[in-house]
Amino acid sequence: MGGLIHRAAQIDPGAKLHTGVRVGAYAVVGADVEIGEDCEIGAGAQILGPTRLGRENRIFPYACVGFEPQDLKFKGEVSYLEVGERNTIREFCTLNRGTSFGRGTTTIGDDNLFLAYSHIGHDSKVGDRTVFTNGATLAGHVEVGDDATIGANSAVQQFCRVGRHGYIGGYSVITLDALPFSLTVGYKPSWYRVNRIGLERKGYSDAQLAELESAFRTLLRSGRNLSDGLDELRSLRSRSPDIDYLIEFVASSKRGVIKAARSGRRGAE
Repeated sequence: MGGLIHRAAQIDPGAKLHTGVRVGAYAVVGADVEIGEDCEIGAGAQILGPTRLGRENRIFPYACVGFEPQDLKFKGEVSYLEVGERNTIREFCTLNRGTSFGRGTTTIGDDNLFLAYSHIGHDSKVGDRTVFTNGATLAGHVEVGDDATIGANSAVQQFCRVGRHGYIGGYSVITLDALPFSLTVGYKPSWYRVNRIGLERKGYSDAQLAELESAFRTLLRSGRNLSDGLDELRSLRSRSPDIDYLIEFVASSKRGVIKAARSGRRGAE
């Protein structure tokens, strides 16, 4: 296989390890697990199947990847975890498989960073280049868009979404959809502002940021409902793909979105 498998590691005969895989002492790789080229599995980490890992993932010690979903309705049916490439999964993270009554598969994209003790619940879908800081938690059936950040010890409730480039502040509790390109913060969360610093780091220009800020003023203007704001955004003759995505995200929300706090209070409208 071309890698380095510690003699104290336990590799099931039904597992498939590609070229260059390294496995540390006392790590466990179960049956129906496929690990892509040049992955590193730390000491004491455990990977159960059915699970597929792409290339160049780093699994740190004592992470638990591909375990059964934490759902009372689960009765042992076959379900899956699919992980892309170049993800970093730090100590004591937990990534659970899907369920037959959900998507059947928990899906992780590429280039994500999961810091210690973060949790990805069953049937969730995580995009690319996200950051989950320590203790960040997704319940089942959550969707997180590309380039989003989930702050320390924050929780996202079942069936909620976090939009692209969204930033969830630490210790927040997300019970509705968190808007893209935005800072959303709080135990009773509020939309605060466009995630200007994060977007600048991703290469957004001043003109792009100004367009997004104008769109959110239109959408969240005090005293108007979201449908009116969406109609006004749709009426713009020239719209960027980001504005189109914002419109689609809000229009397709099933739970509702977290909006700006009313004057004098903190919380979702």
